Amino acid sequence: MKIGVLTSSRADYGIYYPLLKKLKTDSFFSLEVIAFGTHLSSKHGYTLKSIEADNYTIIHKINSLIDTDDRKSIVNSYGLTIIKFAAFWQANHYDIVFCLGDRFEMSAAVQAGIPFGVKFAHIHGGETTKGAIDNVYRHQITLASEFHFTATDIYKKRVIDLLGSSKNVFSVGSLSLDTLKSFVPTDRKLFLSAFEIPDVPFALVTFHPETRAFNDHIVLSLEMKNALSVISKEIFSIITMPNADTEASVYREAIMQLKREYPNRILLIENFGKQNYFSAMIHSKIVIGNSSSGIVEAASFGKYVVNVGNRQEGRAQSKNIINCKFDKEAIIMATNKAIGLKNYKGDNIYYLKNVADNIIKIIKEFS
Repeated sequence: MKIGVLTSSRADYGIYYPLLKKLKTDSFFSLEVIAFGTHLSSKHGYTLKSIEADNYTIIHKINSLIDTDDRKSIVNSYGLTIIKFAAFWQANHYDIVFCLGDRFEMSAAVQAGIPFGVKFAHIHGGETTKGAIDNVYRHQITLASEFHFTATDIYKKRVIDLLGSSKNVFSVGSLSLDTLKSFVPTDRKLFLSAFEIPDVPFALVTFHPETRAFNDHIVLSLEMKNALSVISKEIFSIITMPNADTEASVYREAIMQLKREYPNRILLIENFGKQNYFSAMIHSKIVIGNSSSGIVEAASFGKYVVNVGNRQEGRAQSKNIINCKFDKEAIIMATNKAIGLKNYKGDNIYYLKNVADNIIKIIKEFS
């Protein structure tokens, strides 16, 4: 069976990885990776090199991302991605193509495949993020897909409601947590040494734009910066940089200004990779920001999360989440609360065993 896997960013590639490893070694499948989006952007760390290092037989490379990130440029990137993938789908045929999540580039690649009858299998459908326009892209991908692998039963029901059918809709858990039991973090001393991090407690921080707050990016980025200015004096902060969202450059500039002001209290990371990111989360004291990783993954590592603002509003949460407004004082207060807590001991609602194996079993049985 010929399988394509669409990957547009460091984030989805890290989630895919347990599935990719199994697809690559299963003789039933002929795997081709289709890399596009920020993977080919030097501004975002040119993460294509990480994919190439994993030695896939075939990696297609489609460059369609415009460097600027204002609203018009995002629309132009969407259109260019559709044009590039129109030619790609005409020339390349698959039995199934995996797509993941809710990014605009992923939506564009999938929309281009509809007239060609591409059979898509969507991972992480049915979720809700009220503070981001990703809901629209996610649901577009769901409607264009034939197979659906959701992270929880709640999301399975939402996909069924969207489709008006339960055919080929499966609740399998979060793929990013699939190798959790066997994951071995990088030794703390080696990890700290590799990134020149002082041997002190640290916060793992990730902020993305609230893409529905079209007119508030400057204000919100300053609230983030001003809060982190205070927080970084209390706890060393490792900040992973924003994705290629609308107006992400506003947040990037605020973060880089923060680094210039507090060079010894801030570390900026463009791309950790899954091994180092999970290791950073394990070795951290707390997680701060508005990334889905705080919602989906942090509970499995015993971490409390300060979830800021509305970007992740509507996404199902475990009991390790401390929600706060996108406001300097609220962020500082929630962070101080999180720092004062011991490790989280509860369950992660996104965790189920053998996610990649179950996806593969379903594809073999039903396709």
